[in-house]
Amino acid sequence: MSKPEEPTLLRQALNVPNLISILRLAGVPVFLWLLLGPEEDGWALAILIFSAFTDWLDGKLARWLNQMSRLGRLLDPAADRLYILATLIAFLLRDIIPWWVVAPLVLREAVVGVSILFLRRNGFAPPEVTYIGKGATFVLMYAFPFLLVMQGDSAVAAFARPVGYAFITWGAVLYVWSGALYVIQSVRAIRGVSPDRNAAATA
Repeated sequence: MSKPEEPTLLRQALNVPNLISILRLAGVPVFLWLLLGPEEDGWALAILIFSAFTDWLDGKLARWLNQMSRLGRLLDPAADRLYILATLIAFLLRDIIPWWVVAPLVLREAVVGVSILFLRRNGFAPPEVTYIGKGATFVLMYAFPFLLVMQGDSAVAAFARPVGYAFITWGAVLYVWSGALYVIQSVRAIRGVSPDRNAAATA
């Protein structure tokens, strides 16, 4: 029995979960402009919360509607990475977080990107998203709103400050750890060693 033909990329892009992912991607430049241009932190915070919610929603809908697709597996982590990078750059330029927090996270993205190139060059597809990488993204996406809210001297800012620092610390550790495991998995795959999916992660 032959395998069902995969829908075209256009048809995949028009299903509900992927439309949500595309909408989330379209919000990245708007989010970055709001933070660095007029510094409308309230609207930027709303987009960030919307992004975190739709990140959860598109995955749920893909499973409920049986609309999981190859395009969706590319769009979802791409949107996550772009929001994380955009937020880190904006927060660095606005002195919300120091460079020594941003540097390892950006370096992690660069190393993972090189690993993906090597995997593809050797005929391997990137492994599926796992709980460590997804958990790291989840924690970082929750850290960013608190870091944004903690600007100022209000009571809300005072409450948000320790929560934001706790989330960014734990999220950064998980994010770097997931990147290291991703590299280990990539090296094993290229060397012909079967990767242990339970011990490797990606974001």
